[in-house]
Amino acid sequence: MRYRRLTDDLVVSEVGFGNWTVTTGWWGQYTKAEAIALHREAFDAGITFFDTADAYAEGYGEEVLGEALAGVRDDVVIATKFGYDISDEATASRRGQQERRKDFGLDAVRGALDASLRRLGTDRIDCWQLHNPRNAHLDDDALFGFLDDAVAAGKIRSYGVALGPKIGWRDEGVAAMRTRDVAMLQLIHNLLEQDPGRELLDVARETGTTAVVRVPHSSGMLEGNLTADTVFDKHDHRRHRPRSWLLEGLDKIATLGFLTEGRTLAQAALRWVLADGAVASTLPNIYGAEQIAEFSAASDVADLTDEELARVAALYAENFGVTPLADQETKVTSAS
Repeated sequence: MRYRRLTDDLVVSEVGFGNWTVTTGWWGQYTKAEAIALHREAFDAGITFFDTADAYAEGYGEEVLGEALAGVRDDVVIATKFGYDISDEATASRRGQQERRKDFGLDAVRGALDASLRRLGTDRIDCWQLHNPRNAHLDDDALFGFLDDAVAAGKIRSYGVALGPKIGWRDEGVAAMRTRDVAMLQLIHNLLEQDPGRELLDVARETGTTAVVRVPHSSGMLEGNLTADTVFDKHDHRRHRPRSWLLEGLDKIATLGFLTEGRTLAQAALRWVLADGAVASTLPNIYGAEQIAEFSAASDVADLTDEELARVAALYAENFGVTPLADQETKVTSAS
């Protein structure tokens, strides 16, 4: 495993583990024991950067991470997030994958910090991230004053911003980096979905902000395991995507065979993201031992060459030669 600097005093593995996949039920069902075992297997493979959120199953993601890594706390970097209302009342009124109501009020944020520390079983959070904030939240001087005070008190070592929930959020990302002293920006970015990530990474270099990239495999497309016959389980969030996403994606990755000499497609996708010097770590979707082995081994394969990077850029500029399909309404669903 290779390691990179997240902040002046935090070093992380270039492949991290975002535990939403094994704690939210949106990427399959896991018992607590299974989820804990995968965290420990990831650590044994050299992964030292673990990302979660208080909103992941109303704190369950933090509880699992804290229990799994309690014995190696000083050897890992823990990032979590805040800003959503995860109260019982708010959770009961939520429907499906509807975005939660945000609450960045100082009372809520103060309570969220103490609750996260308790669930994680730790006395400090290495990087505490605003979870999908809007510009109004980034303009809140009182909120950032509280964050600076929390750093001074040692409850958090740094703070950052996680953009989302979907790809985009250019304006919020630029504002966070240019108007606030955020240590880290988490964004969605991959070789199939390069915008607005390219611009955000340009600003990261300009401002000295470190980036963490999630969804580096474009929701599994760049793992190379999907086919035109793939159907997704009823618990898999991808079942809500249009069928055109699957078919167009398969046509695009068919053009990327030149990246797989000595690497799997999934490893090449990680090395593409990590070719950008602004990126400290990646958060691929880990949902089994096979992914831990393959993704952690991406540190052992060769970096992409300048020629390979140029070929990817040329393909992206022409949409990988793929004509968008008209069939936007047919959903990729399972029979169950």
